[in-house]
Amino acid sequence: MSDKVKGPASYFPSIEAKYGQPIEHWKEIIRQHRDKKHMEIVAVLKAVHGLGHGHANALVAHELAAWKAEG
Repeated sequence: MSDKVKGPASYFPSIEAKYGQPIEHWKEIIRQHRDKKHMEIVAVLKAVHGLGHGHANALVAHELAAWKAEG
C-alpha cells in the first residue's frame, strides 16, 4: 500500500497540470519574496501569475514549512 500525499503537496499534480509549470518554478518565485508574509506571497502569485487562491496558498504553506524546518 502506498502512502497518500497529504497537506499542501497534495495539490501539486493539479497545480502542474493547470498552470503548465513544475512546482520548482513556483517555489523559486516564492523564494524571491521571502521577506514577505504568507498572505502577501499568496497575493503575488494570484495577481501576477494568475494562480487560484487554494493553489497559491498550498504552494506558500509548503515552502514556508520547509523554511521553518531548515531553522
